[in-house]
Amino acid sequence: MAALHPQVQELAKAAALHEPDEPAELQAMRDEYVETAVRLGGALEPVARVEDVVIARPDGDAALPARAYWPRGLDPVGALVWLHGGGWCLGDLDGFDRVCRSLSNAAGAVVVSVDYRLAPEHPYPAAVEDADLAVAWASSHGAEQLGFDPGRVAIGGDSAGGNLATVAARHAAGALRAQLLVYPVVDAAMDTASYREFADFTLLTRDTMDWCWRTYLGSRDGAREADADASPLRATDLSGAPPAYIAVAGHDVLRDEGIAYAQALEAAGVPVELRTFEDMPHGFLRWGGVVDRAREIVGELGAFARSALRG
Repeated sequence: MAALHPQVQELAKAAALHEPDEPAELQAMRDEYVETAVRLGGALEPVARVEDVVIARPDGDAALPARAYWPRGLDPVGALVWLHGGGWCLGDLDGFDRVCRSLSNAAGAVVVSVDYRLAPEHPYPAAVEDADLAVAWASSHGAEQLGFDPGRVAIGGDSAGGNLATVAARHAAGALRAQLLVYPVVDAAMDTASYREFADFTLLTRDTMDWCWRTYLGSRDGAREADADASPLRATDLSGAPPAYIAVAGHDVLRDEGIAYAQALEAAGVPVELRTFEDMPHGFLRWGGVVDRAREIVGELGAFARSALRG
């Protein structure tokens, strides 16, 4: 395996996330997550337009916030629904603003960034429900509201957002052109070789992932390995899933499960493009201001989405 890239070696010296003892500490972690994205994400990439939108819920509960981005200089080929990372506990629209701007221009598509509900306030399956709602909206009323073809919608996400994206893609079989997954979380078992190899690697430790899973699932520990909506790798039928671009980082506890999910999709007859960024750690997508390979992966995601949406 390649050595850690020099551009991320200093970042890897940061203190690992730890389990918060109280709500104020969790809020501080959420604030730091956004601050890191702003500090390392680079300058704001200009886009044609940005609009905050709300997605109404059928039951009349509080609407789901989202933010839409239009690509600069051309009419959009369709839409990419994006679900951010953060272990289902961290992350918001502002923390992924830079990523979504770049993705919109790279894909030539409207990017709809979804502010899904976070744990522990809203444990599983709240985020899954929000991801499903966002896809249904983008494929109907959202397309009309934002001005794109409802038949040209893809979904994507990084880390925990990748988990939600692939679950929503399975639920919406036939409705999506593609799924774009960046170092996705797909198996709660946490028993792969990469988990053992990088258990104490500060950018995402095994203990941090264990806390994320426990917080996300709440009291539903029985669902941790058996429920495919929590652990997508446990799904028994992936044959209806859309074509996938899957990127994994070489220095990441999640590396092997991402590769395993790519293999499972391929075994089900789903076209897959698997990319291993061997010299990168978890999280590098958000660091476009200091890490060249962040811009590289955005370009690849954009090209894959653009091709799928045009097809």
